[in-house]
Amino acid sequence: MENILAGLCGTSPEDPLPVWVYGSIGHCFNQLTLNVIPHAILAVVSACFLGTPRSGSGVLCRPGWGCRITASFVLAGLFLADTIPATISQQELGPVYLEVLANGIAALTWLTHGLALLMLFRSVHGSNRGPVALALLALLPLPSFVITLVWYYQSGTAWSPAYPAASSRFAILCLQLASLLVYVIGYLLPTAGRQDFLSVSCSWQQDQLISEPGIPVPDQQRVAEDGESWLSRFFYIWMNPLMKRGYQWKLNQPQDVCVLPRQLQTARVYSSHRAQEAVRLFSVLHAAFGLRFYSLGLLKLAGNLLGFSGPLLLNLLVNFMESRQEPLSRGVLYALGLFSGSFLGALLRNQFSYEVNKVMLMVRAAIISAIYRKALRVSGTSLVHFTVGEIVNFMSTDTSRLVNFCLSFHEVWSLPFQFAITLYLLYQQVGVAFLGGLALALLLVPINKVIANCIMMNNKEMLKHKDTRVKLMTEFLCGIRVIKFYAWEKHFSTRINACRAKELQKLRAIKYLDAVCVYLWAALPVIVSIAIFITYVLLGHQLTATKVFTALALVGMLILPLNSFPWVLNGTLEAKVSLDRIQRFLELVDQDLEAYYALDSPSSTATAMEMRCAAFSWAPVEEESARQPLSTGTLQLHIENLSVRKGMLLGVVGKVGSGKSSLLAAITGELIKQGGRVYVCDLEQGFGLATQEPWIQYATVRENILFGREYDASLYEEVLEACALSEDLNILPAGDQTEVGENGVTLSGGQKARIALARAIYQEKELYLLDDPLAAVDADVANHLMRKCILGVLKHKTRILCTHRTEFLEKADALLLIDNGRIVKTGTPADILPLMEAFPKFKDMDKRRKDKATAPDEQGEEEAVETAAEESTQNNNLIHKEEEKKEGAVAFQVYKAYWLAVGSCLALSILFSLLLMQASRNISDWWLSHWISRISQIANTSVMVRSASPPSPELLLFSIVGLVSPVQALDTTPVPSNGSLDVNFYLIVYGSIAGANSLFTILRAFLFAYGTIRAATVIHNQLLQRALKATVTFFDTTPTGRILNRFSSDLYCVDDSLPFILNIFLANMYGLLGMLVIITYGLPWIGLVLLPLAAVYFSIQRYYRRTSRELKRLYSVTLSPIYTHFSETLSGLSSIRAMRATQRFELENQLRLEQNQRCLFTSNTAMQWLDIRLQMIGVAVVTAIAGIAIIQHQKQLGNPGLVGLALSYALSVTNLLSGLISSFTLTETMMVSVERTEEYTTDIPMESQGKLVQVAADWPSQGLVEFQQVVLAYRAGLPNALDGVNFTVYPGEKVGIVGRTGSGKSTLFLALFRMLELKSGRILVDGVDSQMVGLEELRSRLAIIPQDPFLFSGSVRENLDPQGKHTDAELHEVLEQCHLWDAITQMGGLDSELGERGKSLSVGQRQLVCLARALLTRAKVLCIDEATASVDQKTDQLLQQTIRQRFADKTVLTIAHRLNTILDSDRVLVMQAGRVAELDSPTRLSQKDGSLFQCLLHSGQQ
Repeated sequence: MENILAGLCGTSPEDPLPVWVYGSIGHCFNQLTLNVIPHAILAVVSACFLGTPRSGSGVLCRPGWGCRITASFVLAGLFLADTIPATISQQELGPVYLEVLANGIAALTWLTHGLALLMLFRSVHGSNRGPVALALLALLPLPSFVITLVWYYQSGTAWSPAYPAASSRFAILCLQLASLLVYVIGYLLPTAGRQDFLSVSCSWQQDQLISEPGIPVPDQQRVAEDGESWLSRFFYIWMNPLMKRGYQWKLNQPQDVCVLPRQLQTARVYSSHRAQEAVRLFSVLHAAFGLRFYSLGLLKLAGNLLGFSGPLLLNLLVNFMESRQEPLSRGVLYALGLFSGSFLGALLRNQFSYEVNKVMLMVRAAIISAIYRKALRVSGTSLVHFTVGEIVNFMSTDTSRLVNFCLSFHEVWSLPFQFAITLYLLYQQVGVAFLGGLALALLLVPINKVIANCIMMNNKEMLKHKDTRVKLMTEFLCGIRVIKFYAWEKHFSTRINACRAKELQKLRAIKYLDAVCVYLWAALPVIVSIAIFITYVLLGHQLTATKVFTALALVGMLILPLNSFPWVLNGTLEAKVSLDRIQRFLELVDQDLEAYYALDSPSSTATAMEMRCAAFSWAPVEEESARQPLSTGTLQLHIENLSVRKGMLLGVVGKVGSGKSSLLAAITGELIKQGGRVYVCDLEQGFGLATQEPWIQYATVRENILFGREYDASLYEEVLEACALSEDLNILPAGDQTEVGENGVTLSGGQKARIALARAIYQEKELYLLDDPLAAVDADVANHLMRKCILGVLKHKTRILCTHRTEFLEKADALLLIDNGRIVKTGTPADILPLMEAFPKFKDMDKRRKDKATAPDEQGEEEAVETAAEESTQNNNLIHKEEEKKEGAVAFQVYKAYWLAVGSCLALSILFSLLLMQASRNISDWWLSHWISRISQIANTSVMVRSASPPSPELLLFSIVGLVSPVQALDTTPVPSNGSLDVNFYLIVYGSIAGANSLFTILRAFLFAYGTIRAATVIHNQLLQRALKATVTFFDTTPTGRILNRFSSDLYCVDDSLPFILNIFLANMYGLLGMLVIITYGLPWIGLVLLPLAAVYFSIQRYYRRTSRELKRLYSVTLSPIYTHFSETLSGLSSIRAMRATQRFELENQLRLEQNQRCLFTSNTAMQWLDIRLQMIGVAVVTAIAGIAIIQHQKQLGNPGLVGLALSYALSVTNLLSGLISSFTLTETMMVSVERTEEYTTDIPMESQGKLVQVAADWPSQGLVEFQQVVLAYRAGLPNALDGVNFTVYPGEKVGIVGRTGSGKSTLFLALFRMLELKSGRILVDGVDSQMVGLEELRSRLAIIPQDPFLFSGSVRENLDPQGKHTDAELHEVLEQCHLWDAITQMGGLDSELGERGKSLSVGQRQLVCLARALLTRAKVLCIDEATASVDQKTDQLLQQTIRQRFADKTVLTIAHRLNTILDSDRVLVMQAGRVAELDSPTRLSQKDGSLFQCLLHSGQQ
């Protein structure tokens, strides 16, 4: 140290820093202590302000800030300029290096300071003077200036022409003082006039209002970090109250988390980057966050450089211990250096990651808002290329990849930088020989790349199989009732298992390749160092111990950048791919309403809507030609001339798929207009739209109807009455406050349709577009809707009504008949209705009806999938049980379950191989230190110790950076004769230990991979088996999404993420144990320090883990609403736009995002909170070891080799500690997935699998069905759904079943198919008790046509006959009979794909496919849950006819909604309240006065 100082100052080593020279202060002392140190302090403090957030309000330019910023930059320039004369005029003022050092540091400082002021000026501080501390620190270098000035004055060199360099430096000094003066003046200038100040504060308030609409901020909701002191910012003291609340289990809702700091609030980020659409996403982000992001690089750089200081000082300290010559003060200096280096490094690295996290949050908010806004504006037709899932993926996966790029960007430059420094140090140690090792290391890079590529390829394949499997699962769960009716579980289970097998095969490949990667990673340092030594010896040098260690330490340092670099590059490439994907989405065409609609109104003012010569299509023109002929399905719509008067009711009729819905889409602007003009009156106001597949939000019924409008009680009541919802709301558990599931799963089809209709009406628009709202409801309700709603509440509005139920169109003002996308005919109902065949019979009923007093208008409600109504009565408000979430830590039970899934033997051997691996590693390190100690003993005895002892061998191998002090001096030491032998012996032992270590490593890697795959296989099999056999009730009460989650994300966790994290956790745990053993072995006294630190560590991590778990949970709880809301928005896009609600949805998205960002921010900050505390523990350990080592040195105890070993281990203690906590927390989080799968494999109610009777192969051969005193309830505690039902259906009889909603019609079928077990009574089929027959046999021998047509993705053939029992001829014949053959040949025959849920067929055609299935089964008993709701009358007639012909000799039970379908059945069974009310032939019942059947008939014929 003294020598360095003496060299720098040009003084003698005895007194390197003289304070007083020739009657004035020593120049060297002045420059180092009064100039360099104050500047360094100012630089560090200024750097901390580089991340200050910008404030949104436009900042007025204030002269004071301007002065200070300019002065700072000028000063930086002046200091740079000063180095020129200093280097030219050698030694006039002082040694050159000293001047360059002082000026360089000063220039950097003022540059940083200027940037910091610029950031502050743009932030909230712009309105005042900014932090006082900064301004005061800026004055610290002043004394040094003054002293130099006085010196010039005394020496008289100031203006003498003899010393041109000195004179120019004096001039620069004067300018520097002047600039400082300007700086001070700038600070003292009054900042804001009163008005300015007001304008700033009021803009601040507006911002507050924008950013938190509707979220009042209670007192305890602290705003994070804004306005906190320094200490609090560095150590996150402001997080303490929150951590404490987390520890006390008080973090239960997102509202408990602190509010985001101002610059992170979504609305602000959002407004700051609102870009014109045409711009590239990247450039927008760059403009918004670039400067701030790049300036963080300075922090990273400083942190990295400080990282190198530890090993250097470590080396000096060990030298000091060996030489026993140096004064004690030096040892103390080194120890202090170790402390301050590690302390500062910790602070800077921590601040860096905190600031980067903040930038990442801002980028995330910006991208998500941009995607959401785009989705609302993009034209419906261009969305066709993306599935909803893909777009939601942009928001989740792609955004997170882009955000992670923020982290990897700084790695991209810092890794090569570390690499270069290490290489230079290696070169100093072993000269050119390092190239040998480097070549090997670089050879491994392509190998790693190849492996990584293989992994990526396999991963892609695996995800493909996983997607297919999840898709299958989705279909399986959506159609679970139908699958159970058809007894197709086996078929689906084989399909799913086949997918899973392929997926596991890829997973196995990935895991084994991973194991190879891990092995290479671990073996690399050993191989490289051996290569270096061999090269070195071959070049004819002599190996010495010092060389060996230093080289080893450096090689260890090389490996990290080499290994992480491919991953960093990968991350960067992934981010690029994601960026392009999002960019492609953002470049889609927007909906351009101005170009779409003609703005000039037509001649008559009474026109509400008009189309002239308009042509529309679903696909843009250029694609039309490019498409293969297969998809002739894209319908073209040509409207020559259509004009709708205000206030008229226009009916639109036509057969299935003729273009009725497309006409409505053309009116709302969702199609592509290829020509002609479209005019709509009052465009801004939008339309009242009720779509064919009703779109329901995941909210309460009332929120669905209000749809963002104010609640107006009288209007609301009127709307409910008109839509016949009053009754239904009384049935629902919480009335109109009942939560509706996603897509309205908890409502029946008819309820959904009517709520969607009510929503449209409540919006009070002028033009109503109603797409078959009558389809899903029964005759009675349809009548009511026509009377009270379409001809009632809406009578003065313009209405366009598409429907198949032509009987209701008699009252329309005009009808359009559409076929194949063209208007075939327009006219009055009288002209057009006769063209639509199949007008309902019983016209005379009307007359009889008028004579009789109107029968009590009971609401004949359509069949609410009865379960829904019954279910809901029992739970109050929420239909589904809330998903239980286990509180607190993961139970031991779960770990045990995973352990068993792996297998006990295997698990034990994995742990043992880990132990061997860690032990062999520590032993090899110990062997090195032992070798060094031996050598230094020999050296000490054989060579007189020279005064300037060379750096010790202890150079420690271990330190990371070998050392900068060149070690060439050592070569002069005469090597003892037995040296080379010695070296060989030690190297051989070392090599063999290393070899053993690498063997254990590879063993452990492969065992681990094998074990985790085995666990994944076992867990999936158990899960699937249980799910297949679960009762229907379970599926009814559990939302599909929740079950799917088990099969997708939870399983993915078990497959992939859990093993990865678990691996790291185990390695960390063993690593920490190994480290403790080595440290206490080297310095037993350290135990005194380690015990209290361990206690502190334990309490900190307990505190952290609880809070962190809660925060992570809150984060995921607030994350799903964003996605749910987004996918909901996408599915209801046409409704949202038609009703002009896009702005409100954007705001809702912002609020949801804000909630989520709050949780994410707090969760990230909690990690930094923990990190800084752990870093401090690490600093304490290092300092303690250094201190103890010095004391031991004074007492002449202790072995320098072991001290070096202990210290080198201690330097990595922080990483291990934080790694241990984070990997443990993550392991726990991942274990939750095991817990959730475990819960499903043990707690699901199962169907009974036994069978007691073996039935004949052709059973039931007659088709006799008897119900005897059947009693059944959906679940214990609910009222009986069937209450003593008794009836017999004779072979070949056709029976119609009717009754009001909830009377138990569908329940009869559920009982017959044993979907629910009976409480008492029995059901006989051909005299055999159905309870005795095996479930699969029973269900496969009965046929059913369910109410909702269920198709799964696959070919037409698979859909008709999944088990492959029938020939193509049979299938052809069946399709002919169902009038489907033409449609299917057009699609491409039996092998053409149907798409998800059969989306390439219209709803009516799907119904026909289900009929075809029933025809194939050739069962004697057919149950039809009437499914003709969405079929036009012509098709309906064909259906009925087919059923009559094909099932003439079979028993047929039909649940009817339209009574005219069962008027020709043999008998009618009328259900009421779970009992049989009437059973007789339809003619008798309809003539019998007062019969229930008669009432039903009348209400159907209004």
